[in-house]
Amino acid sequence: MRGFPTGLPTISQVAKAAGVSRATVSRTFSRPDLLKPETIKRVHEVAEKLGYVPNQVARALSTGRAGNIALVVPDIANPFFPPLIRAAQAHADQAGYAVFLGDSDEQPEREDMLLTKMATQVEGFILASPRLDEKRVRAHAARRPLVLINRDIEGLPRVLMDVSAGITAAIEHLASLNHRRIAYVSGPPASWANQQREQAAIRAAEKFAIHLTAVPAYHPNHEAGRRAAGELAKLPITAAVAFDDLVAQGIMAGLADLGWHIPQDISIVGFDDVLAATTYPPLTTVAAHSDDAGAQAVKLLTEVLSKGQVQDQRMIIPTELIIRATTGKPAKRPRTAFAAPRSKPKVEISQQRPERTETQ
Repeated sequence: MRGFPTGLPTISQVAKAAGVSRATVSRTFSRPDLLKPETIKRVHEVAEKLGYVPNQVARALSTGRAGNIALVVPDIANPFFPPLIRAAQAHADQAGYAVFLGDSDEQPEREDMLLTKMATQVEGFILASPRLDEKRVRAHAARRPLVLINRDIEGLPRVLMDVSAGITAAIEHLASLNHRRIAYVSGPPASWANQQREQAAIRAAEKFAIHLTAVPAYHPNHEAGRRAAGELAKLPITAAVAFDDLVAQGIMAGLADLGWHIPQDISIVGFDDVLAATTYPPLTTVAAHSDDAGAQAVKLLTEVLSKGQVQDQRMIIPTELIIRATTGKPAKRPRTAFAAPRSKPKVEISQQRPERTETQ
């Protein structure tokens, strides 16, 4: 009767089988940027064949490098983040890093705690859509290399979506369909992405002579969209642009409960393109390519870790409008009584706010 195996393959066995030194095997897993691609490939093939797994504890003690990076997101359940996480993990694997994942649940205090606790276990951070103020973000960046996604802080490496181009394209599309009174349904007030989208919507509305009303949803989820639907139904508008696809999906469901038809009664535009093709009707939205953001953030972080130097890099991810079935021409007989058009476009903040579920 055979017992359990008593030993694991060693670095010396991998080096001998691959025809390289122990140092080369070590660099393959800790500093692949120092080796030729063919050498890395040969060592990985031998290691996989032998079942060799690097000892991360020993590696950390000898090199001072943990081989881990952390990715912190505000809401892991939001469909925007899984493609980002998956892409980040895939590119981290290629660079020889494991990814620790943290979910701040939209709470800056929890985000601060996660960064503090994980700092001793990782070499660097990727902070996606952070809710912390700039002072705390910079404090954490002073302790460990840090790359931002969807937050523009000068002096730190960051990956940003081209929000302005996407929102402008959405409102130009609505203007081309002859919509003249629309709403922007906003996200978390503390969200940099929400602030940028709302400002872009205001600028685009002025450009295309559209009357814009801002309606707060507060939290980027389906339920917040449903609550906002009731207020949208009372406004003299023919279209709405939502903070993201989840909010847009909630708006569509809430309006359907009220007997509205989309786009016959109102046109809806989302943002992110993470579930838009699966809604009914399929949602017109702005594709933000979150997977590209995750991949580029890892690239920036590994470059910083490799060079030992933080650079003021600002990478922009292009956005694009995807036109589907939730936008069309305004109804000839709107569901609400419209006020007479104003002589100049104006931005309003809706006064009847939906119930706030969580402070940001």
